[in-house]
Amino acid sequence: MKIFQTLSELSALAGQEVTVSDWITITQEQVNQFAQATGDHQWIHVDVEKAKTGPFGGPIAHGFLTLSLLPKFFESSMTVVETRMGVNYGLNKVRFMAPVPVGSRLRARMKLLKSEPIDNGGAQMTWEVAVEREGSAKPVCVAESLARHYP
Repeated sequence: MKIFQTLSELSALAGQEVTVSDWITITQEQVNQFAQATGDHQWIHVDVEKAKTGPFGGPIAHGFLTLSLLPKFFESSMTVVETRMGVNYGLNKVRFMAPVPVGSRLRARMKLLKSEPIDNGGAQMTWEVAVEREGSAKPVCVAESLARHYP
């Protein structure tokens, strides 16, 4: 866990990889709960037996489930002490580059692309987030994520 005292301390790292998150394991229960919450019950995610005969040899996580883990990756890897809140502002681009089989372990590498001042002394940060699957040479997801933080 990296700890920064202020937004300006973190902002000074623009252009650098700032942190790498902890590993998390993707479970079938998570996949099923995500399907229930979103209404996406495609068999490659939730029908374990049928998925074994499918193109991935077993069930895979939804791409948007992987994307929805970005806040967890950030939370497990860094904190800014003198910040009262942060909000997701959006995404510039997202690519799902490889499947995430159930049982996979994922982590994220976060590179701060830029930090720009916003109202109330805050900062809008643009991050390149590469989600890695343990044992895989290429990322499963790469996203450019925007967040606004306020002191």
